[in-house]
Amino acid sequence: MIERYEEYLKYELNYSNYTIKEYIIHVKEFLFYCDENKIDYLNINKDIIIDYLKKIDNLSNKSISAILSSLRCFYNYLLDNKMIEVNYFKLISNPKLEKKLPTFLNYEDIRKVIDSIEETDTLSIRNKMIIELLYATGIRVSELKNIKIKDINFSEKSIKVMGKGSKERIVFFNNHSLIAINKYLENRGFNNDYLVLNNKGKEITVRGIELIIKNVIDKACLKVHVSPHTFRHTFATHMLSNGCPLKSVQELLGHASLSSTEIYTHITDDYIKSEYLKNMPRR
Repeated sequence: MIERYEEYLKYELNYSNYTIKEYIIHVKEFLFYCDENKIDYLNINKDIIIDYLKKIDNLSNKSISAILSSLRCFYNYLLDNKMIEVNYFKLISNPKLEKKLPTFLNYEDIRKVIDSIEETDTLSIRNKMIIELLYATGIRVSELKNIKIKDINFSEKSIKVMGKGSKERIVFFNNHSLIAINKYLENRGFNNDYLVLNNKGKEITVRGIELIIKNVIDKACLKVHVSPHTFRHTFATHMLSNGCPLKSVQELLGHASLSSTEIYTHITDDYIKSEYLKNMPRR
């Protein structure tokens, strides 16, 4: 059952490996709960779901929402295959999530991070290229990991990126990134199709890039918390602050919905207000 469902997520819904892994974990945990409590998972009702939610009540609203989405999808699959008659998970709403404004860096912090990387060998040259590209393009770490050299148009300074749901889009990069890419390729050679390689010259993992970013940030000694996704937030905020239309930022980020991008307009409004209050001489 689980194997067939996994194939459904991969080949019919075109979900990413990360999403599939998360969905399968959530389904297995619920099936284990059902088995432990002698519940037929094909014969559940709303009360059983509520009891399960009470059991996982210690989790954050975000985690509970993710679990409900996973199980709603699984029971949709069972419904489509006529294994159940009603998907009771559709009767349960996700908990409300607190909307937190994403953290972003100012331009001076970006320069500080980039300048902290001393290009002494191939690996440090690679690390600088990673930071340059994340900031210049706003791509996700998973998207950076999957870039192949053939995806890069050097003359147009653009990259073909495979985003969420296997959706292709084109992103653009600046001259600093072009210099960084060329320098890295000159040093590492062209013996691997993928752009970013690990310390052994093999295709890097998402976790590998995350560790590189952590080490770079630690060395830069910034006063704010920075995650790999911070560079994506920073890209969007800086683009909007400098007059880029919201719709264009949506396309560059690969957001399916404009509402996902609109959160950055609140950031720029708050930033502009703080700059005004800081610099207005007449209080």
